[in-house]
Amino acid sequence: MRIGVNALYLIPGQVGGTEIYLRSLLEAMIESAPSHDYFIFTNQETQADPLPGEAVPQPVRASNRPSRILWEQTGLPLSALRQRIDVLFNPGFTAPVLAPCPQVTVFHDLQHKRHPEHFRLFDLPAWRLMLFASACASQRLIAVSEATRRDLLRYYPLEANRVHIIEHGVDERMFAIGREPDAACPYLLCVSTLHPHKNLERLVSVFGRFRERHPRLRLVLAGMKGFRTKVIEQSISELGLRDAVEVTGWLEREQLYGLYRGAIGFVYPSTFEGFGMPVLEALAAGLPVACSGIEPLRSVAGGTALLFDPHSDDSMLEALTCLITSPPEGGVAWARQFSWRRAAQSTLEVLASAAGLPTAPSHRSSHHGT
Repeated sequence: MRIGVNALYLIPGQVGGTEIYLRSLLEAMIESAPSHDYFIFTNQETQADPLPGEAVPQPVRASNRPSRILWEQTGLPLSALRQRIDVLFNPGFTAPVLAPCPQVTVFHDLQHKRHPEHFRLFDLPAWRLMLFASACASQRLIAVSEATRRDLLRYYPLEANRVHIIEHGVDERMFAIGREPDAACPYLLCVSTLHPHKNLERLVSVFGRFRERHPRLRLVLAGMKGFRTKVIEQSISELGLRDAVEVTGWLEREQLYGLYRGAIGFVYPSTFEGFGMPVLEALAAGLPVACSGIEPLRSVAGGTALLFDPHSDDSMLEALTCLITSPPEGGVAWARQFSWRRAAQSTLEVLASAAGLPTAPSHRSSHHGT
C-alpha cells in the first residue's frame, strides 16, 4: 500500500499523548510492514523533529489552527492525489471531508461531547463540526478503547462495523528502566497534561492532607502545561506546598524515564480519559499505581492498581495511603500484553480493509472485542 499519514496536527512537545501515540505507532508500522510506502504529510513545526517515513512537507503551521484546518481540507487532498495514496491515515481526530482515497481516522476520545464545559466557547463549535465531519467522511474509524467506541456509536450515526478498537501499546523502554526510588527525597509521580479533566487541583489538595502524615514525600506533576496550569500553581501556593509539589512542564522522553525510575509510586486522578497511557507506562515500569476507578482506566490497569473515586477526597486519600503501606503488584506482567507492534499490525489491517485490499490474519489489539 501507499499509505498517507496526516500529521498536520502535530506540534512537537505541545499535543501531549497523541504525539507519543503517533511516533510509537509509525515506528512499529514501518518495522512490521516495511514493504509498504509511508508518506508523512508534515507541517512546518515538525520538520525540525522528523517522524519515521518519507516526509511530504506542507506549507502550513499547525500553531495557526484555522490555517491548518483550511489546508487539511484543501491542500492535503491535492497532495495525497499527487502522491497516489491508496489510503489516508488520520491519527489526530480530523480528516479531509473530500479526499481522493479511502480514509481511516483515529478518535482518542469524545471529550467535547461528554464534557463540553472543559472547552473554550470559541473552540467548541469547530470541534463539534470537524469531528462529526471526519467521522462521516472516513471509511473506518479507530477507537483507542471500548469506552471511546461506545461514545462514537452513541453520538454519531455510524454502523458498528466501521468502528474498530485498537488499544495503545507501551514503550518497551519502560520495562527496562530499572527502578531506583529516590530515598533521600522520595516522591509520588503523576504524568499528565494540566487540563481541567485531569483533576489535579483535587490531587494537590488531597496531597496536602496526605503530607501531614508523610512530611518527607513530594509530588511531581510532569506533563504539558495546559489550560488549568495557573489555577493549579495558585492552589499549590495557597496550600503552602511550593516546596512539596513540582510542576515540570513537558519533558523529553529520557527525562521522563528518569522520573519513572526514581518515583516510589504513581497516581492518576483523571475524571475522564480516552485511554490513559501514563497508567500503562507506570505499570510497565514496575511502579505501584493508584488511579481513578473509571473506564477505560479500570480496564487498562486490569486489576493491578488501587482504584479510587476521583470525585471523593477521602477515597483518593485512602488510596494514596495504601499506595505507600500496601502497594499493589502484578502491573509489569499485565502491561506486557500491550505492544505497539500489535497495535501497528491491527492498524495496518484496518487500513488495508478500508482500501479494499486483502488483509492478513487478525492481530486484533483489543482485550475486550470489537
